[in-house]
Amino acid sequence: MERFRARAKALRARQTSAEARLWQALRNRALANWKFRRQHPIDRYVVDFVTLDGKLVIEVDGATHASERERAYDRDRTATLEACGFHVLRVTNSDIYDHLDSVLELIRTTLPEA
Repeated sequence: MERFRARAKALRARQTSAEARLWQALRNRALANWKFRRQHPIDRYVVDFVTLDGKLVIEVDGATHASERERAYDRDRTATLEACGFHVLRVTNSDIYDHLDSVLELIRTTLPEA
């Protein structure tokens, strides 16, 4: 488990610009008072963003997720996270850059009613 925590810390230190932009919109309970964490370990993965109370994982996908090999890895990862009880929402870098308000609305409507 310590290995995953160290990896999460390293990923937080070198987040992508899309992740940084989304984090600014999610941090400090800015989205409907939901507490989000970034680069958080779940099972054998470190997820981009998660709200533990809402059981929602948000994965930010860049260009590296275009190959068939990466898509297969993402499917396996999603299946594992869903088996842990989480819903997985995938958004692209371009959606964050070009349609951040829509991404935030999608996240908000995916979360359970409080």
